[in-house]
Amino acid sequence: MIWLLRHGAAEQAAEDDASRRLTVKGERQARAAGAALAELGAGIERCLASPKLRAAETARLACEPLGVEVETSEVLSGGDFDPSRLVDERPTLLVGHEPDFSRAVEAVTGARIELKKGGIAVLDGPLLVALMRPVQLRRIAAPG
Repeated sequence: MIWLLRHGAAEQAAEDDASRRLTVKGERQARAAGAALAELGAGIERCLASPKLRAAETARLACEPLGVEVETSEVLSGGDFDPSRLVDERPTLLVGHEPDFSRAVEAVTGARIELKKGGIAVLDGPLLVALMRPVQLRRIAAPG
């Protein structure tokens, strides 16, 4: 399984795009995504993130409840990529950007999606098995 998490909401302006930090909302989205992944029993064993600050922060916050260390990959910093070339047999979380993630999902599955900031898409081989928006992840993270 490959789990794709789009970074959370980030600052609008910065001197350098790669230095844009998460906003308070983005931090909440990242924490909710991690808590939801834990609640779902996703079994994430590896996390690769874009080195851009907003994605790296999202990955770090999301991976805290999963007990997974974050690695960075330039492949996720922008542009088209093949998710299957970044993973091994372990369930992996990829953290990055749009429109790259939506294009990757379409290339692998044929599904046209819109991945919201802080949202998750789940791939199982050539199948899109789930698409979760941040509001759904919050509900999963804090059931009841």
